[in-house]
Amino acid sequence: MEFSVEQIASFLHGEVVGDASIKVNNLSKIDNGKPGTLSFLANSKYTHCIYTTEASAVLVRRDFIPEQEVKTTLIKVDDPYACLALLLNMVDQATRPQKSGIEENVFVADNANLGENLYIGAFSYISNNASVGSNSKIYPQCYIGDNVKIGTNCIIYPGVKIYHNCEIGNNVIIHAGCVIGSDGFGFAPQNGEYMKIAQIGNVVVEDNVEIGANTTIDRATMGSTIIRRGAKLDNLIQVAHNVEIGESTVMAAQVGVAGSTKVGKQCMIGGQVGFAGHITIGDRVNIGAQSGIPNSVEPNSNLLGYPAVPAKEFARQVVLTKRLPEINATIKELQKEIKLLKSQISDK
Repeated sequence: MEFSVEQIASFLHGEVVGDASIKVNNLSKIDNGKPGTLSFLANSKYTHCIYTTEASAVLVRRDFIPEQEVKTTLIKVDDPYACLALLLNMVDQATRPQKSGIEENVFVADNANLGENLYIGAFSYISNNASVGSNSKIYPQCYIGDNVKIGTNCIIYPGVKIYHNCEIGNNVIIHAGCVIGSDGFGFAPQNGEYMKIAQIGNVVVEDNVEIGANTTIDRATMGSTIIRRGAKLDNLIQVAHNVEIGESTVMAAQVGVAGSTKVGKQCMIGGQVGFAGHITIGDRVNIGAQSGIPNSVEPNSNLLGYPAVPAKEFARQVVLTKRLPEINATIKELQKEIKLLKSQISDK
């Protein structure tokens, strides 16, 4: 596909600075831009690249003022990253292979309820009383358990397993290898051994959620494990039984959330963060990568470290930690001086 800068600017409600007739047919990073491509500048640390990039056009913020000559054509927009997302989605829709129909070697139970315009890939299994909404896609080798409900316009990528009684909303994307509704980790100590506690709840995934590859979400012991509307979970995340993830919360890879923890809405959780069980995380909390969260957290907090503390306090701790050898040497010198003073005093 080929578009002029003028067409792109019109689509994004942007302002062109330069040659609006230039055409582009692909996208590129600003530090590796090539002629005929459109790039973007969303992170200030790459600003220097705009003066050397070979990209034919670059998306920038409306308030961007170059400090030297810019050879490329600029498209000024409110949010370059959001505009890039719009363009990428458009390209994705135009170039992605369109799958439809039910392929061979698919099992669909007689009492399953299938919507219109579906795609179900080979070797998938649709169990008793399961329902799949219209315009959804079930890629090969998926298992959809008894009584599972999948909404409209969903994409379930290869190898996903959704256990019985779980509910998936509309416009949900679940990437390859995910397991939704496996048993929560519930065992009762008895005579030196562990007796399994039946996990009779389910998992509820609300609308517009995206779940990354190989993420696992355990079913509740009773009630539901809930992923609220608009939440985005990265790859390799573990969500335990009876957890609730709030609306529009995002979690990076390898986060682990222990049982019955409630995470608020619009939180941003870095990679490898670990949450203790039975705690509550307020709304709009930001937590840096590899932090440990042993206790409940107030709304609007910014935390970092293990155990996590306010981010500014953690920064001060890091500075002091780097100075520990120097501080230790100073303490030893002071100890020697104190010992010497005590010796002098005792001699008198």
